[in-house]
Amino acid sequence: MYRIGFDIGGTNIAAGLVDEKGAIVSRFTLPFEKEAYRGALAEKLAGMVYSLIENSGIRKEEVVSVGLAVPGSIDPNAECVLDAYNLDLHNVPFWAEVQAQLPEFPVLLINDADAAAVAELYGGAFSEAKTAVLLTLGTGVGGGVIIGGRLWRGGMGHGVELGHMALDISGRMCSCGVRGCIEANCAATSLITAAREALASGERGLLYGRCGGDPARVNAKLVVDCARENDPAAAQIFGDYVNALSSAVVSVIHLLDPEVIAIGGGVSLAGDFLFDPLRESVKKKCFFDTFARIEPARYGNDAGILGAAMLGADTVI
Repeated sequence: MYRIGFDIGGTNIAAGLVDEKGAIVSRFTLPFEKEAYRGALAEKLAGMVYSLIENSGIRKEEVVSVGLAVPGSIDPNAECVLDAYNLDLHNVPFWAEVQAQLPEFPVLLINDADAAAVAELYGGAFSEAKTAVLLTLGTGVGGGVIIGGRLWRGGMGHGVELGHMALDISGRMCSCGVRGCIEANCAATSLITAAREALASGERGLLYGRCGGDPARVNAKLVVDCARENDPAAAQIFGDYVNALSSAVVSVIHLLDPEVIAIGGGVSLAGDFLFDPLRESVKKKCFFDTFARIEPARYGNDAGILGAAMLGADTVI
């Protein structure tokens, strides 16, 4: 039997066919087009499901569930997307819309960071922990919390929004409309924003040369790569980024005292170049002498797909 998981992001929609061993055996990815998919996202997802099944050569009857991981807040009944700012979805009965397009399959809905945290419990970074926190650094910043070996959905069932905890109340405007959220300072997009500001201010170093002076060609990986090569502007941007991220991590440690904090999302692919200074900065700021291990999320970009797929068999929510 198989399960299908979707990781619906502000940049791409990724789908995976997952077998009984928890392995992704087939994939399908499309760019997320906000305007093109407005009002038609459920239909687009259904088309991806049927294409994935057809291309994999399996029967529809072999698929037992379809899980949807969405970057936004979900209502306690896991039926409505309350606010997904990067997708421009607000108070959308998303579960019902998709279920109507896929009547043959049970459809399940979850926040994307929660899905990633569930995946990490299945042989990932949280497999030996009872209390853990996942931070995902992508288009936005998501968070999933494990307490007592189970996904914690919040006291009122809304889940958690670690990315929208306040970090700098006079800082950049966040996509949610509030200044200074963790997301505004620690998402991959914050690296891009800072780099574009540097270019606009007259920066003409390696960063400028690599993008040809075109701000539209700047991405987070470019900023990290230039910082690795000691470009002054990029190094300053990345240093500020690590400083902000370490403050966010320390706040989580002080609140929950978890055993593990895992970092996922595209920025985590920087590896030791990110984790070494991050750990050192957290050590300097942390109230506790001993605190959570800080390590990369094990499943990387597959975590959302795997966690969403595992909802149908999950015993930890």
